[in-house]
Amino acid sequence: MTATQKPEYIHLSEEDLKLLNSPIGLKYLFLDRKTDIEKALRMTKYEIKLKELQAELIKLQNWTIENKKKIVIVFEGRDAAGKGGAIRRITSHINPRHFRIIALPKPTSEEEGQWYFQRYINQLPKPGEMVLFDRSWYNRAVVEPVNGFCSEDQYTRFMGQVNDFERMILESDIYFIKFYFSITKEEQASRFMDIKSSPLKKWKMTPVDERAQELWDEYTAYKIKMFERTNTARSPWVIIEADRKTEARIKAIQYILNTIPYQE
Repeated sequence: MTATQKPEYIHLSEEDLKLLNSPIGLKYLFLDRKTDIEKALRMTKYEIKLKELQAELIKLQNWTIENKKKIVIVFEGRDAAGKGGAIRRITSHINPRHFRIIALPKPTSEEEGQWYFQRYINQLPKPGEMVLFDRSWYNRAVVEPVNGFCSEDQYTRFMGQVNDFERMILESDIYFIKFYFSITKEEQASRFMDIKSSPLKKWKMTPVDERAQELWDEYTAYKIKMFERTNTARSPWVIIEADRKTEARIKAIQYILNTIPYQE
């Protein structure tokens, strides 16, 4: 700092100071070599809020089990948008015997000969269960046509059937939520760089991921078509701005709790 520069001061309320002096606050204050008070405060508030919402998710699950309700939540979005991280926060404290995370691999030769929705129907919840799709049948709306994994006829057939398929889900007394995690091109590039440079994360990069930046505009075009055709009054898309992962996770959990009419 030069003689002419003034030091920057951060105004902290009494509540802020109390949070920073809590065990969670102290953890974030000393997490990095260089102390970032604003970041530590933001992360402390995030973790406290997250724990509150996770406690509510336990109540929601208990209600689901006791009343034999069925829940389906779809997570879509570009590669590295944070879908998996959000799912992990949603499920980290609920009973693993009563939820499933579905991330289906490439279809087998037998499945390729079936009705497209068949293998997803096989994964729908039984009474008292929550099923979370980490990518879903909407692969055929965006990822497959962009990367040449389906024909134009297959794409057109899917777009003509998907709304009726979801209507049948809703009419089967299933609570149904569709999330789309939205990130900017710059944020995706930054996350890819982080993944590639980390020995613990680089396994996540796939050939499809490698081309995501190059095909950004093609993904955008198909995404717009998907929204125009499948954002219905009964089954709307919930768009989560996800450049900041912590805020995206909180928004997704809050939407689930506000939408499903559980009772303690």
